[in-house]
Amino acid sequence: MGSDEVLDRAGVRAEVEAWMAADPDPVTRAEVEALVAAADVAGLADRFGDRLRFGTAGLRGALGAGPNRMNRLVVRRAAAGLVAHLPPGAQVAVGYDARHRSDEFALDTARVVAAAGGTALLLPRPLPTPVLAFAVRQLGAAGGVMVTASHNPPADNGYKVYLGDGAQIVPPADAEISARIDEAARREIPLADPAHPAIVRVGEELVEAYVESAAACSLTPGARKVAIVYTAMHGVGRDLLTATFARAGFGRVHEVAAQVEPDPDFPTVPFPNPEEPGALDLALADARRLDADLVLAHDPDADRLGVAVPDPDVAGGWRALTGNEIGALLADHVLVNTSGADRLVATTIVSSRLLRSMAELAGVRYAETLTGFKWIVRPGLADPTARFVFGYEEALGYAVSPAVRDKDGITAALLFAELTAGLLAAGRTVLDRLDDLARIHGVHATDTWSIRFDGPDGRERISELMGIVRGAMPETLAGLTVTGGHDYAAGDGDLPPTDAVRWDLGAGARVLIRPSGTEPKAKCYLEVIEPVTGDHVGPPRAAAADRLTRLRADLAVHLGLPT
Repeated sequence: MGSDEVLDRAGVRAEVEAWMAADPDPVTRAEVEALVAAADVAGLADRFGDRLRFGTAGLRGALGAGPNRMNRLVVRRAAAGLVAHLPPGAQVAVGYDARHRSDEFALDTARVVAAAGGTALLLPRPLPTPVLAFAVRQLGAAGGVMVTASHNPPADNGYKVYLGDGAQIVPPADAEISARIDEAARREIPLADPAHPAIVRVGEELVEAYVESAAACSLTPGARKVAIVYTAMHGVGRDLLTATFARAGFGRVHEVAAQVEPDPDFPTVPFPNPEEPGALDLALADARRLDADLVLAHDPDADRLGVAVPDPDVAGGWRALTGNEIGALLADHVLVNTSGADRLVATTIVSSRLLRSMAELAGVRYAETLTGFKWIVRPGLADPTARFVFGYEEALGYAVSPAVRDKDGITAALLFAELTAGLLAAGRTVLDRLDDLARIHGVHATDTWSIRFDGPDGRERISELMGIVRGAMPETLAGLTVTGGHDYAAGDGDLPPTDAVRWDLGAGARVLIRPSGTEPKAKCYLEVIEPVTGDHVGPPRAAAADRLTRLRADLAVHLGLPT
């Protein structure tokens, strides 16, 4: 089969010819040539029959050739679209992690910015995402780019965009930049020489400023005795975490040796995400061997924080805390150690409602947003009379630093170590404090269930599932009456429309279902609430766990999914 016939069968001849004429990268050009030679019609159609969509999450996808992959031409077009959106001559901070090709994509971005008459402030080395979010405001930039795919598999990379307020883009900026990217795809994109004077290599003083700012987030500088095992999950968090902890007065943490150095192949974990089963196995093994008090885990770009603590009642003696449990403990630490009715805490529509109850009791302001830190930080920006002190989402993202308008695993780790040390000094544990919160607010038991839809038809299958959700509300789940629901596609008060559906159940339980914004997944968020009478938390916890198990099983049956 000749090359023309292969391209015609794939239905992408014009797209491939235009791409090959513009692609500057011999690696991706060779990939296309190999696909044609192998008559890989499906592979060509997948790469060229669609394109990565630029939205409020920026870009994220598998590395490879074509407009539906992450590559140098896609990155250059994205950079050109961003520059066209910003004021003429704007400064743009550019950061990158240690994933495959992140450094190349960052330099290409800087070259596009410089050629367009702006100044690119290129961070000095692979660094965590929160450092880039910090850098935008610290350096007075009009925008920022972070090249990272966060916790995605090793085959992926991504492109996160910030504006001058230091927060990720939200509508309408995303649509405006996307339109500019489409325009850039129809023209040649000028590039500056890598040595151009408008490409400024930012020095280590920026990293030092971040560490100083992160250490200053400490709320209780007293107790510091806590034995910590830490894993960087093959990412870039180790140097910043150890420097911040040392500055804040903590002793040396034990690092999981096999995962401490950056490695874009993530050889010891199938998915480099502390939420994934097995991701903490090496850290937990070290914790048991060393009789540690706490395990802290970052994802590869160190914007998420996972936590595990000793628990004699579970197999292996340790358990990972849920994102909602970590969020409640951090919120408690912040609220107890700050003051003022102007304080604002925020979370999302899919997170536990425990934070709402805590905010009411503390007499502070509370906001609920769509998922993602691009939204979580917005209530603080919108209200100049509010003092944003804490934000979180159940997917292990936490904001505790006023200097970083995004989730930050470094500062969250510092505060969690601090609260743990304080409890240990008082002869108590993290689990004791969770029991305290349950006695006050009731047991809030949550579960997040992710259903992956891999393959080229993944998005279509997710859409079909959401159609089922919208078309058939059950009458009961787990023995509870479904009392009502809400389709967020129609909006909800001040919230913009989004693809999510909530079902409300008796006894305060609820289910919320939505597609993931960054991965081929549908996500189901379950919550049940059990009141606690007296001091004994065990029976309500057991009842909540049983109800949660039944809720998940009944939901799977209703949606026709395996459990």
